[in-house]
Amino acid sequence: MTDAELAAHIAHVAGDLLLSLQRSGLFQGKALGRAGDRTANAFIMEALRANRPDDAVLSEEEKDNAARLDAERVWIVDPLDGTREYGEARTDWAVHVALAINGKPAVGAVALPGLDLVLRSDRPQPLPAANSPLRMLVSRTRPAAEAVAVAERLGAELLPMGSAGAKAMAVVRGEADIYLHSGGQYEWDNCAPAAVALAAGLHVSRINGEPLVYNQQDVYLPDLLICKTEHAGLVLETLQTL
Repeated sequence: MTDAELAAHIAHVAGDLLLSLQRSGLFQGKALGRAGDRTANAFIMEALRANRPDDAVLSEEEKDNAARLDAERVWIVDPLDGTREYGEARTDWAVHVALAINGKPAVGAVALPGLDLVLRSDRPQPLPAANSPLRMLVSRTRPAAEAVAVAERLGAELLPMGSAGAKAMAVVRGEADIYLHSGGQYEWDNCAPAAVALAAGLHVSRINGEPLVYNQQDVYLPDLLICKTEHAGLVLETLQTL
């Protein structure tokens, strides 16, 4: 099984486990979110140990191991991205499974279990045409000020959505055109989405235009821009004027 096949398979099975928990009726709200985080993480960690025992792992739900800094291959996972949305039984939550090689998001799979979808870096789909007017994704609970300002300058519609993975995949799927985030994230929030978006031919960078770099000592990665390449220059130029 290739790395990409493994990432997609693990993300899919983790998503099925999360759906089973959600449907069980045994947990509600925040308790459901906690149970989902723990269950999905336990499965993903065991699956990676069994199938890629020599690789390092960075997971939101695991204590960080500094030994990963010396590894060329590091799996970066978010077992449940959008815990609040999952606990509310919405569909805008995700499972992220990525492999960073020498700091680059080389392989990724993002499962959207509520939509019965797994988007993967080894099976990029043709990008749909841009929306008119442009649609910009923002957090449904705390929209980033920069994103709101850029949307106003570009005449773009705001599209509130939950998890980072769901928002990034909305651009890949053509539901939206721009995902601009400046409110703080960590490597596990965007590594898998970045890998899938790059494979699809989208522009992916920090909001200053620099590339996203992974497996850093400080895993805080506060901002990113995912959009169609034809919009990247305008968005980055607009950001510089704010």
